[in-house]
Amino acid sequence: MRRLEEALNIPLNTVDREIENMVKFDRDVPRSSQLAKSIMELIRSGGKRVRPLMVIVGSRFGPVSDPQKVWRLAAAAEFIHAASLIHDDIIDDSPLRRGQKAMHVKLGVSEALHIGNYMSARVIELISAYSAERERFAYQFSSLATTRLCLGEYQQLSHLYDYDVTIEQYLEKSKNKTAQLMATCLQIGAQATGADTVTSDLLYSFGEKLGMAFQIRDDLLDFTQSVQKLGKPAGGDLRGGQVTLPVLFALRDESLASQIRAISADSSAAQVDEVVAAIRASDALQQTEALSQQYLHEAQEIIHQLNDYPSHQDLQALLDYLGGREK
Repeated sequence: MRRLEEALNIPLNTVDREIENMVKFDRDVPRSSQLAKSIMELIRSGGKRVRPLMVIVGSRFGPVSDPQKVWRLAAAAEFIHAASLIHDDIIDDSPLRRGQKAMHVKLGVSEALHIGNYMSARVIELISAYSAERERFAYQFSSLATTRLCLGEYQQLSHLYDYDVTIEQYLEKSKNKTAQLMATCLQIGAQATGADTVTSDLLYSFGEKLGMAFQIRDDLLDFTQSVQKLGKPAGGDLRGGQVTLPVLFALRDESLASQIRAISADSSAAQVDEVVAAIRASDALQQTEALSQQYLHEAQEIIHQLNDYPSHQDLQALLDYLGGREK
C-alpha cells in the first residue's frame, strides 16, 4: 500500500519541518529546556500526520494560493493533536505511546500536563496572527478545536466504568474527541484558500463522518490487535474503564452484561482478559464494524457531491486509507 502522503502527493518532510519550527522559533522556550526537548521528542516519535495532511487537502478546494498560511495551519493542527495525546495517555493511564514510554511515565503526570497545556495554549497565540476579522476562522480553529477536544476528554473521564452510558453519549464524546478536529482541519484548509461556504461545509461534514468511522475503528482495534501493532496493551480501553462501542453492543447481550458490569478498577488482569475474550466471541464487534461502515458510506456520498473538484480524489484517498480498505 502506498503511504498516505504519497497518495496525496504531499511531502511529509515539509510538514514535519513546519511543525518543528513552531518549537524552534518559540522565543519564550529555550531549545535546551525540558519543555522544548519533550515537545520535539513527542513530535519526532512518529505518527501519520493525518490532521495536517487534511488541512492541505482542504486547501486544494479553494481558488486562492497561500502556501505559507496553509503550512502554518497544518502545523498547528498537529500541535493540537499531539497535545491531546498527552492528555489522553494520562486519562487512560496508558504506559505506552507509539511503542515507547508515554510522556507522563517518563516525566510524571504534573510535568506532562504542563507540557500538554502549554502546547494547547501556544497554538492559540501563534494562530492569532490570522485572527483579523476577514480571517477569524483561524482563531476559531485553534480555540474552538481545543475546547471541543477538552470537552471530549472530560466526557471520557466522567464516564469511566459507567456501564449505563448511552450510545448517543458515546457518539457525542467521539465527535468531540476525534471527529471534530478532523472535520475542522479540512474546513479550515478550504477557508484559508477562499473556498465557498457550501464547499467548506461539505468538507466539514465529510471529515466528521470519516472521523467518527476512524474513532469507532480505533475502539474496535483495541479488541482485535496485539500490543505490538497497537503500541499499547490490547484491551487497554476496558482495563482503564472506557466503555467503548463494542462494550455497549455487548452489554445488550444479557448473558454478557453482568460479567462486563463486574469489571472495575480493582478487577484482576485475568478477569478483564476473560471479558475481552467474551466480547470478541460475541457479535458486538460485527455490530461495531457495521456502524463504522455506515459512516464511511455517508462520507462516500459527500465525495460524489464534490466530484466537480479534481481534489475529490484526495478525499477518496483519505477515505480508503482511514477507512481501513487498504491494509
